[in-house]
Amino acid sequence: MENKKQNSIEIIRITFEQMMKEFHRILLKYDFTPEKANICARIFAESSLDGIYTHGVNRFYAFIKYIKEKCINVHAEPEKKNSIGAFEQWDGNLGPGPLNALKCTDRSMELAKEFGIGCVALSNTNHWMRGGTYGWRAAKAGFVFIGWTNTIGIMPAWGAVDSRLGNNPIVLGLPYNDEAIVIDMALSQFSYGKMEIAKSKAVPLPVPGGYNKDGVMTTNAAEILESGRPLPIGYWKGAGLALLLDILASVLSGGFPTHEISKHKYEHGISQVFIAIDLSKLGANSVISSTINQIIENYHSSIHESESVEILYPGERVLNTRKENLLHGIPVNKTIWNKILTL
Repeated sequence: MENKKQNSIEIIRITFEQMMKEFHRILLKYDFTPEKANICARIFAESSLDGIYTHGVNRFYAFIKYIKEKCINVHAEPEKKNSIGAFEQWDGNLGPGPLNALKCTDRSMELAKEFGIGCVALSNTNHWMRGGTYGWRAAKAGFVFIGWTNTIGIMPAWGAVDSRLGNNPIVLGLPYNDEAIVIDMALSQFSYGKMEIAKSKAVPLPVPGGYNKDGVMTTNAAEILESGRPLPIGYWKGAGLALLLDILASVLSGGFPTHEISKHKYEHGISQVFIAIDLSKLGANSVISSTINQIIENYHSSIHESESVEILYPGERVLNTRKENLLHGIPVNKTIWNKILTL
């Protein structure tokens, strides 16, 4: 086990197997079945393995807290409430968000196998944790994936100072050789998890991520968290996209929009959409792989602004991080890990 200090934060390395074992133990304690505990533990551990610590190991303690406070019903099962050909509406019954999202991802792929495209809109669910989990799963199975979720109001509309918009993460993925190209992004310039990390390390954000309490753009994450005014990506464009994703998620699922979800303390009863497209059913499917390879080859041949800059496609950094963490262990804040061990 390797230890090192990062700006007074002690970082330890935990193996993937050790993390899985602890998560599984804790989930069994909180009444998950062995199968569900294994699936959920793997989702949290794989997110951490891939470097998405904010929605992996760093979020696990809060996940258990939501269970304790009965925001999450570990016994609930999602159920279909309406079906129209390749489109279905499901009710998550406030079950564990990652398990509900996984079920709907798989169902969208089943529909896509039958119809070429499948869409599942999910209401009444909980936080899905790392959205990329579902993009990677579908893309590795040979599907194009598009999915998004609404959230509580944590981002102001463009020109406003109070938070009426969710940062409504969206995920897009497609197969790429033996892996995938996956983008998983919140519609705020930086997710709240990343700003919390920057705050804890006392390091500036690489570009302005929001406003301080005086209405001045800043790279100081602590000031942005204090003001509650993160920037939407693309300024007014990102704010508009966040609004439309909220409308579509709530309308398609028949679930709650952001302003209703925001009445709760946590992201509880949220709405999500999962779309899969079966590439094998496309007329030119035989050339899809070569087309993608040519696009990425051209992309990688970009002229670098400096030797230190890497030109990476979405998901490429994840692959590098995964290899490093498998080799050396997953870096974890020791304080966070010790809290988890008390559960």
